[in-house]
Amino acid sequence: MSGTPDAEHAPSETLDQTAGLTFRKGRWIDGWEPENDAQWDKVGQKIAKRNLGFSIYAEFLGFIVWGLWAIVAVQLQVSAKGGPGPYGFSFDSNQVFWLISMPSLVGATLRFPYTFMVSKFGGRNWTIVSATLLLIPTICMTIAIANHPVDGVGGTSYGVMLLVAALAGFGGGNFASSMANITFFYPQRTKGWALGLNAAGGNIGSAVAQFTVPIVISLTAGVVTGIAPGPNGLVKNLPMAGWFWIPFIVVAIICAFLFMNNLSSAKADFSAYAVAFKDPHLWLLSFLYIGTFGSFIGLGGVFPKLISDQFTNPDTGLNPYNTPIQIGSAAIALSFLGPLVGSLARPYGGRLADRFGGAIITVISFLAMAIGTLLVIFTLLPAQPNFWLFLICFLVIFVFTGVGNGSMYRMIPTVFAFKAGQMDAAHKSAGIDTVRKTSAALGIVSAFGAYGGFLVPQLFNVSKEAYGDYLHVLWWFLAGYLVFLVITVIAYIVPYSRKGTRV
Repeated sequence: MSGTPDAEHAPSETLDQTAGLTFRKGRWIDGWEPENDAQWDKVGQKIAKRNLGFSIYAEFLGFIVWGLWAIVAVQLQVSAKGGPGPYGFSFDSNQVFWLISMPSLVGATLRFPYTFMVSKFGGRNWTIVSATLLLIPTICMTIAIANHPVDGVGGTSYGVMLLVAALAGFGGGNFASSMANITFFYPQRTKGWALGLNAAGGNIGSAVAQFTVPIVISLTAGVVTGIAPGPNGLVKNLPMAGWFWIPFIVVAIICAFLFMNNLSSAKADFSAYAVAFKDPHLWLLSFLYIGTFGSFIGLGGVFPKLISDQFTNPDTGLNPYNTPIQIGSAAIALSFLGPLVGSLARPYGGRLADRFGGAIITVISFLAMAIGTLLVIFTLLPAQPNFWLFLICFLVIFVFTGVGNGSMYRMIPTVFAFKAGQMDAAHKSAGIDTVRKTSAALGIVSAFGAYGGFLVPQLFNVSKEAYGDYLHVLWWFLAGYLVFLVITVIAYIVPYSRKGTRV
């Protein structure tokens, strides 16, 4: 029916005369103008919200796939007593750290090409493709893990396992294309809110994966031939960590096909990316974003292993703190709380930045992360560390990684707006060149920030290999957060305060 969103389902071209939209085959929409209040109020807002909802769902699954190896890899590590782990594999600590960090290395790299895919193929079409690609790492992971060693012999080799872990990077790339897609749907006055929801909805996937996987593999547990049963006579059904998510991914593919849209107006401005790459602020903000989002994704990946290594008794091989929550037959590791509180804090970081300025909230975040790191160090100094103090202090770090993520996403567009001479941080009067350059910068900064997911586990790896503990890497992080803090003050607090303004 012409004039309503139902027109999108018409088999041929349909024109909405009042909204100025044309709906074509393949769910393409021509004439999309979110700044047109009449169009937005009549049909635009409803269409945008629908696309945002399914975009969040697909991105959420991307983060789940991206984060699965954080909890699965720990199950493949050699036991505290030196024998095979709970599923028969005997990978050493260095190998496990690489399995944890490889998805982030690939995912961060994929964010660069993924940013352009929406303009080339359409947001709906690329969501279908990117969601379909998530089936590859999940299926490959289940097959690789199911091929476990029998009596210490055979099983998937480490090289193959590392390759399979790298495939999980498909999930990390989804963030860039999802954010690029949603930015075209919303007007400037609500774009921050929409992008914040999209980002937070995706980020929380890391926590959901770490919470859900122990339940799934415990509820489907059974005696597996060739592996010595655990104390309860059961062996966790680890391949279900992958199989469980496949139906949800299929639903995401179907929903994107049926309900999402492509915008013909969604065009990438390659010249804006070229200009952004030449701007020194891009590199400075990317560096700072490694400190916030890089810490979030990196610490989220390493947290399960850190708890396992730090609090497992080497004599008994038991860790009473790694799985303290009992839900039926499933023992839930508290490591999921880190990504959870970090994800939930992200929108509040944006809200505080809107009120007080992004730079000042980012400075406070780095200061709190430094204090939290120092407190974590103190909790680990005694011969018998207190787990609960350790957990609380680490959660403080996670909370402020989320706050910093939100404040930096407010900082980035504001910095470029002020540099362009546009004092309106909401871009209501900003020229199109500034808007396009800002959009490009957001995509690039998010990609560089994701490399923290690789760097953070590798720093923990270096500390463990070189010094036999994690205290050294925590001191490095403390120093790093103080460096981030000083840079933010010098570059984005002092200069702007002298002008009587803030970013």
